[in-house]
Amino acid sequence: MRRPAIAAIVLTLLAVAAPVDAHQVPFSYLDARLDDDTLRVTLVVHVVDVGHDLNIDPPERLLEPAFLATQRERIIDLLTPRLRLSTDGRTLADAVWSGMEPLPDRQSIRMQARYSTGGAAGTLAVDAQMFPYDPPHQTFVNFYDREDLRHQVILDQVKTHAEYFPGTRQGAFAVVRRFIPAGIQHILVGPDHLLFLLGLLLLGGSIRQLVIVVSAFTAAHSVTLTLAALNYVSPPARIIEPAIALSIVYVGADNLMVRGGRDMRVWIAAAFGLIHGFGYANLLREVDLPRRALGWSLFSFNVGIEVGQLLVVVTVASALAALRSRHEAAGRRLVFAGSIIVIAAGAFWFIQRVFFPGGMA
Repeated sequence: MRRPAIAAIVLTLLAVAAPVDAHQVPFSYLDARLDDDTLRVTLVVHVVDVGHDLNIDPPERLLEPAFLATQRERIIDLLTPRLRLSTDGRTLADAVWSGMEPLPDRQSIRMQARYSTGGAAGTLAVDAQMFPYDPPHQTFVNFYDREDLRHQVILDQVKTHAEYFPGTRQGAFAVVRRFIPAGIQHILVGPDHLLFLLGLLLLGGSIRQLVIVVSAFTAAHSVTLTLAALNYVSPPARIIEPAIALSIVYVGADNLMVRGGRDMRVWIAAAFGLIHGFGYANLLREVDLPRRALGWSLFSFNVGIEVGQLLVVVTVASALAALRSRHEAAGRRLVFAGSIIVIAAGAFWFIQRVFFPGGMA
């Protein structure tokens, strides 16, 4: 092929690519400044995104102040439903939009709004999906306490929710209200942690004795949970999850080998609790811990786990004690059968997590 022909093809491709390159950065920016009873919001959006959704061609017309002024209400009507702000679970409405200006150097528009929060807020949440037509689009959210930047998060089409807990008394109470129930939920719906706990309870004992066993488990996993949450130690899930499965196998096997009144459950709970703590940390990362109130969130989450475990202890121990008091032989058979089930489940999870980490087909 001759050089002139090659040059013509290259120029054609560049001409075709030019409209795509005009919008290389599909980002929006949201600053949320929380005062005592006011939320001030600054939103920056790219003219290509706004122009696309409002059918303005070329979108650069929005950089002309006079034309932008004529489109002000259309832009507000477009973006308001796509941005939901709430404090303490209450959606903020009746925004007062105070400005809209072009930013030619950024090919963007900046707009500002003010919301009344009705008093000091315990939580501030942002739900945003600004431009659904553009799958890679991201919204960078900055949370401020007055003028101090406290928390940053990126929203996209998968992650559309962000939450901030202010460093106030209301924020601390909101953290406690959020993470105590979260801890209870995670112990009650986490099958591997729950089965390990049930394995510890099968041999029975007094309520005091069982509470000590469970408290040893809580103390141990609290240590590693805290270390992982603070990013001091963070073993990969591919190691922790099979190890948790092996701990379940071990506690079931130990139940079958108990002789002469030997009871090592406190030490088993403490030793394997260290491993389970890293597993709880993996769950806790999904909750999006508030870095501003990390201490309160960790404390509340651990309290929730302890409450959930005590609920399990009281329920299971009472049922086992009632069965043994009526039929001692049935109680022994239950220990044997229950331990076999615990071992089988732990072995299944170990094989699945080591050899089929993506799930069995």
